[in-house]
Amino acid sequence: MESNHKPILFAMIIGLIVGVAVNIAQPDIGGVGDFLSQLNAFIGDLFLRGLRFVAAPIVLFSLISGAGNLSDGATLGRLGVKTMALYLCTTAIAVALGLLFANLFQPGDYVSTEIRDMLAQQGQELANSKMSKAQPPSVWATLLNIIPKNPFTALAEGKMLQIVFFALAIGMGTTFLPQEKRRPLLDFSDSMTDVLIHIVLLLMKLAPLAVFCLLAKVTASMGLEILQTLIVYSICVVAGLIVMVFGVYGSLIRFFTKMPFGEFLKGILPAQLLAFSSSSSSATMPVTLQCVNENLEVREEVSSFIVPLGATINMDGTALYQGVAALFIVQLYGIPVDFTDQLTIVLTATLASIGTAGVPGVGLIMLVVVLQGINVSPESMQGGLAIIFGVDRILDMCRTTCNVTGDCAVCLVVDQSEISSTENTQITEG
Repeated sequence: MESNHKPILFAMIIGLIVGVAVNIAQPDIGGVGDFLSQLNAFIGDLFLRGLRFVAAPIVLFSLISGAGNLSDGATLGRLGVKTMALYLCTTAIAVALGLLFANLFQPGDYVSTEIRDMLAQQGQELANSKMSKAQPPSVWATLLNIIPKNPFTALAEGKMLQIVFFALAIGMGTTFLPQEKRRPLLDFSDSMTDVLIHIVLLLMKLAPLAVFCLLAKVTASMGLEILQTLIVYSICVVAGLIVMVFGVYGSLIRFFTKMPFGEFLKGILPAQLLAFSSSSSSATMPVTLQCVNENLEVREEVSSFIVPLGATINMDGTALYQGVAALFIVQLYGIPVDFTDQLTIVLTATLASIGTAGVPGVGLIMLVVVLQGINVSPESMQGGLAIIFGVDRILDMCRTTCNVTGDCAVCLVVDQSEISSTENTQITEG
């Protein structure tokens, strides 16, 4: 895994260059050009579909194996409490960082009324579709939805929280069986996990080509003129994400683990590059698991629980983006917000990020929920969404990279804290 990051990085750079060149030149594409464009999209989408193909079963079998080999439920309880506490804290910090940068730079002041209205008109139809899909998340519904009505439906639809619950239930259930009955199931789960890992390794051989195709496709169709117009807004989001990765996650790694931060970043680079290319933490999850297991040496019973959970509910980058975007929109339309409103944004964005699926573009839907929380009018909301959509895909790539980095950081911190707890217990008993 680690040795594959240089070809992926090279392919990513070439893909960006080719895509931007096509975007600027705007060539008159004929039959051959259309075929190459469709082939390009096909290769990228085929690669992502292959990763999604193994995501659900690798979580199922690895988590059954990990939970089944635990000696008691107390360990799982500790893992859950530590993981959720870290995820919620980092998400709240991410939203606060987004608000800080938006308050400092006031990105909404850099867009004139004429350009605002023009961009809002261009993206009106898409904004309407996003607003129609947004539903405020209910805490109780979110918690209840963890338990699948039909576990096989959850597997078929790739609902990760429900798959995690199903796998944990099976794994914990095996701990009550005698050794001769539980061993065949655990051996089968171990073998299936190994098989799926080898499938991921085979898929990763195609990663450089797929990354080139994905990035060339995105940048070739991206609105560069809109990006120039919203450059201050984009800088606010990216700057916040950089502080999140190097400041917040860097502090977690430095103070709570024994691993140098540079080594941590090097170990998860393949997952970061794929997250940037695909804009999907769910599609990246098999690679993320490989990185934390092999490069960070996190134990499988820990990673198989934390990484799928993080890919589903830990959306720090998305939460930070929602903080910046919410203030950007109210600045655009001159809507006054006070400290209470900004606190509402922190709380709503934290909750909304838990209900955000790890797929491209869904952050815009959850932004509607955040804006509803501070009573932004439907007209301003529609116009704001239409404006920021032009640069959403490139920012989605950046915030997904942050999301995956957060998953890896929390995974390493929790694993090393469990190792330290075990060592301290052994010393005390000794």
